[in-house]
Amino acid sequence: MLLRVEDIHKRYGKEEVLCGVSFGMMKGETKVIIGPSGTGKSTLLRCINRLTPADQGRVWLEEEEITHTRTNINKIRAQIGFVFQSFNLFAHLTALGNVRIGPMKVKRMKKDDATRLAREELDRVGLADKADAYPAELSGGQQQRVSIARALAMFPKLILFDEPTSALDPELIGEVLEVMVSLAKEGMTMLVVTHEMGFARAVADEIIFMENGVIVEQGTPTQMFTNAKHQRTGEFLNKISELYGETG
Repeated sequence: MLLRVEDIHKRYGKEEVLCGVSFGMMKGETKVIIGPSGTGKSTLLRCINRLTPADQGRVWLEEEEITHTRTNINKIRAQIGFVFQSFNLFAHLTALGNVRIGPMKVKRMKKDDATRLAREELDRVGLADKADAYPAELSGGQQQRVSIARALAMFPKLILFDEPTSALDPELIGEVLEVMVSLAKEGMTMLVVTHEMGFARAVADEIIFMENGVIVEQGTPTQMFTNAKHQRTGEFLNKISELYGETG
């Protein structure tokens, strides 16, 4: 198993945001986490790579326990890509510079090699012609694709996506989802928090429905969309499909 999440709890003051979440992922799987806002989906992603420390529970990447106090968390984070809602690009660096910086700083790659790699990854997300553009010169969809290229340039074992299309104008969502679909088909292991049901239907090996800090139900897209075990799962899927449509 590539990723194992066991009994994760997280509390902010009196509010328990995660109440014992457990699941696993095999190499090459795409899992999609859905659920109402405020139910702990983004917090769960952040607990997985310890951007937010869990109060209880354990997480493993292959045989290494991420949550162990003696774990070199920077080494682990270099193996787990993270694509945020808000792009998080360096405004003073070009697209090429944003993608190149990780391999140079973290992997100690020579500048020429890192430049070659960065160009390859920008090409992979359809942005070969935007290498010299700064984030302010790019659309939201292009900025998010640079973020994905930046994650890919670290050769991650797993990429976490935290609502990667939620900050985008509707007409720009498709270009980001297209890249993500292609990565899923290539066998990249991806854990995705999203409202994009078309994407979930098309590429998810499993959908996880969370509410109130717990996993209510999980299953294949066919099972979840056509034969959900819990009434609440069916209600949520119907509502979200109405609101966001099923394109992807």
